[in-house]
Amino acid sequence: MERWTREQPNETAVKAVDGNLTYAALTARTARYAAALTRAGVGPETSVGLLLGRSRESVPALLAVWSLGGTAVPLDPGHPVERLGGVLRDAGAVVLVATGVPAGLETGGTVLLTPREVRRGAPGALAVSPPAPDSCAYLIYTSGTTGRPKGVEVTYRGLDTFVEALSGLGLPSGGLGLNAVSPAFDGWLWCTLLYLVHGQGVALTDLSLDGLRQAAAEGREPLPAGLRTVSLTPSLLAAHGAGLDSAEVVVVAGEACPAALAERFAQGRRLLNVYGPTEVTIAATWADSRRGDDVTSIGRPLPGYRAYVLDEELRPVPAGTEGELYLGGPAVARGYRGRPGLTASRFLPDPFQGGGTRMYRTGDVVIRRDGGELEYRGRRDDQVKVRGHRIELGEVERVAAELPEVVAAACCPLAAGQTLGLAVVAAPGVADPAGLATRVVERCRKQLPAAAVPATVRVLDRIPTLTTGKADRAALARALEQPEDGDGPGAAGDGTVSASERTVMTVWAEVLATEVPGPESDFFDLGGHSLAAARAVSELRRATGLRVGLGALLARPTVADVAAEIDRLAAEQGGPAADAAAAAEGA
Repeated sequence: MERWTREQPNETAVKAVDGNLTYAALTARTARYAAALTRAGVGPETSVGLLLGRSRESVPALLAVWSLGGTAVPLDPGHPVERLGGVLRDAGAVVLVATGVPAGLETGGTVLLTPREVRRGAPGALAVSPPAPDSCAYLIYTSGTTGRPKGVEVTYRGLDTFVEALSGLGLPSGGLGLNAVSPAFDGWLWCTLLYLVHGQGVALTDLSLDGLRQAAAEGREPLPAGLRTVSLTPSLLAAHGAGLDSAEVVVVAGEACPAALAERFAQGRRLLNVYGPTEVTIAATWADSRRGDDVTSIGRPLPGYRAYVLDEELRPVPAGTEGELYLGGPAVARGYRGRPGLTASRFLPDPFQGGGTRMYRTGDVVIRRDGGELEYRGRRDDQVKVRGHRIELGEVERVAAELPEVVAAACCPLAAGQTLGLAVVAAPGVADPAGLATRVVERCRKQLPAAAVPATVRVLDRIPTLTTGKADRAALARALEQPEDGDGPGAAGDGTVSASERTVMTVWAEVLATEVPGPESDFFDLGGHSLAAARAVSELRRATGLRVGLGALLARPTVADVAAEIDRLAAEQGGPAADAAAAAEGA
C-alpha cells in the first residue's frame, strides 16, 4: 500500500456505497484506526471483531489491525445475531469495530469502536509493527461438522506467503476490481488483497438479495461500471456475467467451474481458476489461461505451496489416479481455535518435508494429470459448496433437530448445488406438518447464514437410507425435487393462467427446481435467492426477447406481477405479450 500511496495517491483504492477512498486517504484512515485500536488496548494477537459490512471503512479497519499485529475477526452483518455472538465469544474479541451493536447481539465485555469515533481522532503517520510470524493474523469461522462454526487460525507467516504469491500474478495497476464476497469469508480477503497489491481499487459490492433490492430501489445497477478485474464464484459469474464486458481479467473461485462457463469467459481475456481452503490461507492452486493452463482444472500450487495427491496410507498415487489432496508449505494455518482434537485430525505432519512441517488434509478428491495440473473430482465427506459458501450438512441438520418436534433430519444439495433441501421426521403426535416445516425454516434463518437455510423443507415419514444406515442424500434430493402433489407448473390448465404467466412459471420451475403452483406463487417463498433471481431474469429475457428488469422481480415477486411486467414491456414495443409468451413456449 505504501508504494501505491506514493505513486498514485489520488487513484481510487476503495469504492463502496458509502463513498470512496483514494490511496492517500486509505493510508491516512488506516493510521487513524490504528491509533484508536491502540488506545483500546489492541496489540499482538488481540482479537478484533470487524462488523462493518461492505462499507469503505472495512478496508482501513482490517489493515489497521494487521499493522498492530492483532487478530482480525471478519463478521457479516447479514448473519444471525446468535452466530455473531458465538463467534465473538469463541474468538475472545476485545474490541468490536462497528457502526453500532445489532439488536439482540450479546457482546459481553467487548469494547465498541465506531468509525465516527475513529474519524474524530487526531491524524498521524501509519506505523507498522512487524508481527511474530506464527502469531494469528485472522480468524475465519467456517461451518463445522459438529454443528458449531469452527475458527481457523491463519498466521502472519501464511499471510505473507500468500501476499508474496499474489504479487507475482502480474495484474495491471489502476482501475477497479470487484469484491462481491461476504465480508465474513476469506474470499473477501482474497479480493481485497489481490487488487490492493496490484494498485487497483477495491469495488465493494453486495450481490445478496438485500443488496440487489437496495440497488433496484436506488435506481442503480448492482455492478459498478468500468470493472477491470472480476473475482466471482462460477454461480455468480453465470448470473451476472452480462454486466462484465469491460473486465480484462476474470477470476473464478469457491466452486468447481463448468467447462462451458470457463470457455465463455476465457474468450478475449485472461481467466484464472483459483482453488484453496481457508485452512491454507485463502488460495493454494490456480490455473491461468495466460500461461496456457486448462482453466477447467484447478491448476498447480502457488509459489511457496505444496500439493500432494495421496491414498489412505498417505502414499502418493500415480498420475491419472484419484486420491485425496493434501496441501503443505508455510501457508498452512495454525489450526482450529480451541479444537485440539479436530486440529490433530486435519493438520498432519508432512512426511515429505519433515522438520516439524505440517500438511492439511482437504477432504477433496483430485487427480494429477500427466502435465501436473490438478483436476477436482469432488468431496469425501458431507461438506458442500452452496453459492460459493462452504457448508457442513450436519450443521443444518443439527439446527433443525434441536426443535423438540423433530426426531430426525437429513440435508442435501438441490438444483446443481445452488440451494439445500431438508427432510425432517416429526415426533409422534405432531398434527401440523406444514406448520412444522415453517418452524424449521424460521429456526434455520435465525441460526444459519442465508446460503445454509434450506430452500425446501418437507416432513417425511422416514429418511431414505443407504445399506450402511446413513442418509441416502441422492435419493433424498430426488424426492425433495418432486412436486408434493405430482403436479407441474401450470397444471391447472383451466384457462385462468395466461400465456405470460405460464412462461414465468415454466422458467421459475426450471431455475428453482421446484413446482410453481400458480399465478400467486411468490419467487422467494419458493426458495428463490439473489443468485436465482438474476438467473430467472436472464432466462425470461432470453425466452421473451424483452428487457425484463431485476428490480421488477425483487419489488413484486409473484408470477402474476412479473407476467404483468412482461405484458407491459411487450405493449411498449408494440407487440402483444401473448406472441412473446407463445414463442417462448414453442422454443
